[in-house]
Amino acid sequence: MNTDKEKSFVEVCLYEVKPDKTEEFEGLIKKVLKHHSEFPGVKDVKYMRRTHRPGSFSDAKAGRPPIKLTRKPKFYTYVLYWELDNEITHGKATKSGLENFFKEFNRCLVKAPKIILGERIQ
Repeated sequence: MNTDKEKSFVEVCLYEVKPDKTEEFEGLIKKVLKHHSEFPGVKDVKYMRRTHRPGSFSDAKAGRPPIKLTRKPKFYTYVLYWELDNEITHGKATKSGLENFFKEFNRCLVKAPKIILGERIQ
């Protein structure tokens, strides 16, 4: 079992990006990845773009793959996974990221991102 010293602090963030801003957003996250990766106390940072959806429960039980999205969406979903050594580092890194990238991010988004914060349990 983890002790308090071993626990990491994690942010998972869901972004809804305007369809005409995906290239700009993906270029921006390359800069953000570099910034976050070099920030002291950051353990891991990854982004993903939603490209598939799950099938039915019976598909999952049968081991079938997820279904590739084909329709043009109203927005594209991106997810950030960001792991840091503690919540103090998270606060400092968030402040730095917002100071450097907030305006560019805001231009690309449909609405404010959904942010989930907590301690890594394993």
